[in-house]
Amino acid sequence: MAFELMIAYGLDILIGDPIWFPHPVRAIGQGITALERYLRQTTIPLRLAGAILTITIVGLTYGLVWLICHLAGIFHPYLGKAIAILLIFMSLSVRSLAQAAKKVYSPLKADNINQARRQLGQIVSRETATLDRDSVIRGTVETVAENTVDGFISPLFYAIIGGAPLAWAYKAINTLDSMVGYKDERYLRFGWFSARLDDMANSIPARLSGLIIPLAAFLTGKDSIQSIKTALADGRKAESPNAGFPEAAFAGALNIQLGGRNIYQGKITNRPLIGQPLRPRQIENIKQAIHLLYATSLVALMGGMIIVWLLT
Repeated sequence: MAFELMIAYGLDILIGDPIWFPHPVRAIGQGITALERYLRQTTIPLRLAGAILTITIVGLTYGLVWLICHLAGIFHPYLGKAIAILLIFMSLSVRSLAQAAKKVYSPLKADNINQARRQLGQIVSRETATLDRDSVIRGTVETVAENTVDGFISPLFYAIIGGAPLAWAYKAINTLDSMVGYKDERYLRFGWFSARLDDMANSIPARLSGLIIPLAAFLTGKDSIQSIKTALADGRKAESPNAGFPEAAFAGALNIQLGGRNIYQGKITNRPLIGQPLRPRQIENIKQAIHLLYATSLVALMGGMIIVWLLT
């Protein structure tokens, strides 16, 4: 398994998610949309329908990935390993997250605030049309921090435990949460099960990030002490039970403050302030966050490989 993890990680860093290649997340998203449409046409209570949606999508995803890997292994052991590596690789998203952040950084660096807002709007759910320069920087660092867990630490964690099938079961959970796990009128009851399951699935990886990110900060010359202090002090401040830990660790490592005013679907929300404003936010914080993302992914990978070697 350690070898498979290393190759899968290398592929993610080198090529990321090729646009031309059909990504399984799209198929999961299409399945969610179709099943949601069907369930809403039935007389099943919304809370039960939401639970049925989640259990069905996660179960089918796990089962299909397991079957693909199993059949490939029967045909030839090396083919089974190759398919497993490919699927684990496709569950990781370090390079794609870094590229998304760079697409905000570049126009912001060129003083094209409108383009930077549009690019940020592609990766966050908050409204970005009226954000000022500082808020664009904050939003970019926050999404890099949060998605360090969703996009890498969590799928890696589940790949270590249960290989490609469990990694993709996690991706299904995460996709469900991003599509139906909202606390608005349409999804409050229908999406409750997806949201709760996502919170549970990310619980351990998010807290591990409070240790992994400070270590990565140390290795990259950032403030590792402040990173772990902030993770411990502010990790539980966020409304999400998990997002606060990586955000706090990033904020401490970069000596900046995150959180504050956001607008979602026309409604103003004030997120808790995380970290201390030891330094003013600046454009280079985005590049620093990207470097910290890469370092964190490498530390997590090495830790995971060591665990696999110790257990085998």
